[in-house]
Amino acid sequence: MGLDLGLADDPKNCHLREIEGAKERLTLCKADLLDFARLREAIHGCDGVFHTASPVTDDANVIIAAAEGKVRLVVFTSSIGAVAMNPNRHPDTVVDESCWSDLEFCKNTKNWYCYGKAVAEQVAWDEVKERGVDLVVVIPVLVLRPLLQPTLNASIIHILKYLNGVTKNYTNSIQANVDVKDVALVHILVFENPSASGRYLCAESVLHRRALVEILAKFFPEYPIPTKKVSFNHP
Repeated sequence: MGLDLGLADDPKNCHLREIEGAKERLTLCKADLLDFARLREAIHGCDGVFHTASPVTDDANVIIAAAEGKVRLVVFTSSIGAVAMNPNRHPDTVVDESCWSDLEFCKNTKNWYCYGKAVAEQVAWDEVKERGVDLVVVIPVLVLRPLLQPTLNASIIHILKYLNGVTKNYTNSIQANVDVKDVALVHILVFENPSASGRYLCAESVLHRRALVEILAKFFPEYPIPTKKVSFNHP
């Protein structure tokens, strides 16, 4: 598969070129997730596909292209947002791989991220059943640790808001976290293990927001870390 020179020259991809082994083993291909023809071209000849991001839409272009390309396995990265957002779930109920976010609740609260993640995963499961593609889903919680790229992502902004003064109070709630390297390892493990199937929640630790801001205050005492708690019905 030929290298897209436009991608090679794009500054936003420079961090990928610096990964160990990238010079020998990394090929970049430009493909819009909504452009089925380009996706099919990129996927053709692959043994597996790691679908790590998706737009807020119910298209199944990656799954369809993988089916046409006779791909052995699609590893789909979902999100805890597709699992946890359900006000009808009892607080003592253990959240596991059988849980789904309530789509009507997400729409009513305009939580389009969780809505989009839940719909995208549900569509993926429907499509693989129809097309005979093997699918394994990885469901990370809040992904943290150092970034490869120089720009910030949504997960890091979640932490930044406690440092830059945007958030004046912390909520009386908890947040599950996971190291990005562990998330990457899980993707590899489910791809390499023939017995892997279904959905896998990927979490390392659960912190109350108070514990989080105390940790931040310890390492960054010069920043305006919030010290007051505010309670909401749903964090």
